[in-house]
Amino acid sequence: MLVIESTGISDVGRKRKGNEDALLLDDSMNLFVVADGMGGHKAGEVASNIVVKTIHDYMKRFNDNSSEVEELEDSDNSLSKYANRLVSSIHLANKGIYGLSQTNESYQGMGSTVSAVLFTEENLIAANVGDSPIYLIHDGSIELLSVPHTVLAEQAAIDPEGARKLGPHFRHMLTQAVGIGLTLKPDVCETPCFKGDILVLSSDGLSDKVTPEEILETVKNEKLQKTCQALVDLANERGGDDNVTVIVLKVKDKKNKKGALRGLLSKIWNIVYNFSFK
Repeated sequence: MLVIESTGISDVGRKRKGNEDALLLDDSMNLFVVADGMGGHKAGEVASNIVVKTIHDYMKRFNDNSSEVEELEDSDNSLSKYANRLVSSIHLANKGIYGLSQTNESYQGMGSTVSAVLFTEENLIAANVGDSPIYLIHDGSIELLSVPHTVLAEQAAIDPEGARKLGPHFRHMLTQAVGIGLTLKPDVCETPCFKGDILVLSSDGLSDKVTPEEILETVKNEKLQKTCQALVDLANERGGDDNVTVIVLKVKDKKNKKGALRGLLSKIWNIVYNFSFK
């Protein structure tokens, strides 16, 4: 079982009147989510909150050990059951937002990104739609676990030279978002994690202003509780053009259930042995 320390902040920034970002930190489930909404008339705020609430409510049903909970049909045999559940929760959020946008004129065209991290007994699962990044800091280096669903990123993967000729606005032109269509395909990464690993989830209000190398340096130099505020402050100092949401997670310990059971049995045996021969 993994022991996770978590902290998070969502800040309106310097230019926006409202906050269309949403975040979730559930330490009891080791579930963490960042959503960045889009759409006028507060529709972005509605979309991001639907994403967070839907994922939380769906995953919580399994955590409550209810015998009535059924796995959804849209499962991928290459993924673990935990990853499939997380993906299913994103699909549910997509259906909810899309359905609402079709029945309410003021919500037409609304959508949201999502970046979610779920820790299991040994691994971490990272799932995303859109361009809200998930970074893993391990052994002094930082890497991107999420896959940016933007025109610029996807063009760069196919034709790096051609991507350099695209204008900067293509950097934020999403190829996928939650709620803008009937279907979507989240990207999923399942990987082992280790004591001392740190994850940073954010909206693009941070990643537009602060480089991965600066995130790494901030995490190294600040205590976990101060890291979020330091990153938000840095983004705001550089303009704060967008809402800024940051979650920082640290793997504090790994407790193996089998090892814990062996330890408990060993203690019981020692007590019985000492009592018997006294």
